[in-house]
Amino acid sequence: MRSLSILLSATVSITAALLVAEAARAEADVSTQAALEPPPTDVSPEDSPVDADIAAPAAMPQAAAPVSPVPPVRPALERRLNQANRQADWEELATLAGLRQNSSDENSSDENSSDERGAIAQTDPAQISQTKAVPFPQETGDDPASEPVPPAAEPDIPSAAPPSPEPTSETVPPQPVTNTFTDGFPAGLEPHPNPLRFPTRPEEVVPAEPQLITLQQAIDLARRNNRQLQAAELELERSRAQLREAQAANLPTAQVGANLNFTENNNQPEPSFFNPNPPNESDVTTSLGGTVRIDYDLFTSGQRSATIRAAEGQVRLQELEVERLSEQLRLDVSSDYYDVQQANENVRIAQDTVLQAEQSLRDALALEQAGVGTRFDVLQAQVELANAQQELVQSLSEQQTTQRQLVRRLDLSQVASVVAADAVTPAEDWTLSLEESIVLAYKNRAELEQQLVQRDIARRQRRAALSVLGPQVSVFGQYQFENANNDQDPDFNGAYQFGVQASMTLFDGGRARAQARQQELNMAIAEVNFADNRDAIRLEVEQSYYSLQANKTNIGTAQAGVEQARESLRLARLRFQAGVGTQTEVLQAQTDLTRAEVNLIQAVLGYNRSLVTLRRAISNLPDGYLAEDPLGRGDRILNTR
Repeated sequence: MRSLSILLSATVSITAALLVAEAARAEADVSTQAALEPPPTDVSPEDSPVDADIAAPAAMPQAAAPVSPVPPVRPALERRLNQANRQADWEELATLAGLRQNSSDENSSDENSSDERGAIAQTDPAQISQTKAVPFPQETGDDPASEPVPPAAEPDIPSAAPPSPEPTSETVPPQPVTNTFTDGFPAGLEPHPNPLRFPTRPEEVVPAEPQLITLQQAIDLARRNNRQLQAAELELERSRAQLREAQAANLPTAQVGANLNFTENNNQPEPSFFNPNPPNESDVTTSLGGTVRIDYDLFTSGQRSATIRAAEGQVRLQELEVERLSEQLRLDVSSDYYDVQQANENVRIAQDTVLQAEQSLRDALALEQAGVGTRFDVLQAQVELANAQQELVQSLSEQQTTQRQLVRRLDLSQVASVVAADAVTPAEDWTLSLEESIVLAYKNRAELEQQLVQRDIARRQRRAALSVLGPQVSVFGQYQFENANNDQDPDFNGAYQFGVQASMTLFDGGRARAQARQQELNMAIAEVNFADNRDAIRLEVEQSYYSLQANKTNIGTAQAGVEQARESLRLARLRFQAGVGTQTEVLQAQTDLTRAEVNLIQAVLGYNRSLVTLRRAISNLPDGYLAEDPLGRGDRILNTR
């Protein structure tokens, strides 16, 4: 028994010695391999439990020092296994470090984006850094053994926009402008002097660089270039020529006539005994005569004065038409200019909305990666970003359309392009009351005076039509002279003649009275139109005045709403970044801010539109005067009709 015990003890000792030797050999091989490979020093063992897994194989032989039921592992196989485990752990650590680095970049990107949009969200980056929930522990680099790790590939984040390129606020280039002026206007805007010319090549219609113009410059350009206004001015000149034609009846007419006659008389003498065939004798007589006649219509039964007054009324009517077109043109240009301003502001608001949607998407992705957000929040942010990008594209299209409409209104050149230079600010206040505005409109509106002038023209033409039935009296004076070139009377012979002519139409088949009836109906039509225009003008004044007051009130309300919406968005974003709010709150705050900014722009531009409409309702003349001559050749008249 003692020998058996000694034998068993020796066997156990030998087996233990073999195991210890094999373990020492394996440890030496592992140490050699570790010396050849770079150590995984990306993170400290205290930061990650993966380091303990890496260190486990080295301690495994000591832990298995007693008895192992499995056969010992061959050294070559053990080296390959350890190398594979180290490589897998290395890749896992690198991926983890890359995710942490990406998370840090996301946080810094969020703070930078918040700084860029500070004017919109009023967000303090310091407050965000204090309250924001950090999804991953930040590496401080205090571990002396830590070294930089090669950056890992970023995780695949789904795109928030469709595959097709969508314009954002960063991709929208600023519109270039030039400041070259010619005669007070930007250069390159005047149309071609030939109105019948049109482009024949595509490059002739490519818009040039946009020109900055103010509202007053746009109005002046329209008055210079508008075709309809130019046609009205030509018609005014024609009416003045017709007036001069009618005024010619106040002066007598003078006529001068002359005649020159040559007369040859052939005389055949009687034959005689001594001259049986006498030659013919010719006698040539030259006579010179002339006539001077003056005629004047002494009495026309009122036809002459009525025709002149009707022609004067036509001139006044055309002057008022030029005035009306000029006023309407000013209103149309102002409306188009405000449309351009509103389109520009819509683009700006759409760009801000895209920036806010992008920030919301970044926040949602960061929270999802940190494990405190949901995929539903990310999808909501992506949908909101896509909708904002579509609204931006539509706003850009409307901006281009309004700019081309303004160019068309100003009748500029084929390659001209303009942008609004004035800032979107409320215009001056309207100091008159509603009642004073209505009375001023009645005094100054050209449409009312046009109807009064039409009525007066019809009355004058009725008088001219009936004058045909009255007596017509005219006087004349005539002087005739004649001189025959002969020897008997070499002097001129003259005669004077004076006379009075009178005539009267007894019956013309009712033509004159029918014409008079037509003019009576024209008078009645003018009176009806006057009453209709009077009521329409009052309604225009009232609508413009009420709209002006409403928009003036809305400006203050909208300004307060914008400030409140910005603060609400800032708080909603802070709550969402801290993990106590929802993505729905942020999206709703963004929508409220966009609506508040749109309301402010609509209130300001609505006030300006109402003001120019109210000025149009009282003839666009702040001093209450109407031009005697819209072309600038006359003075002002009193503001009463």
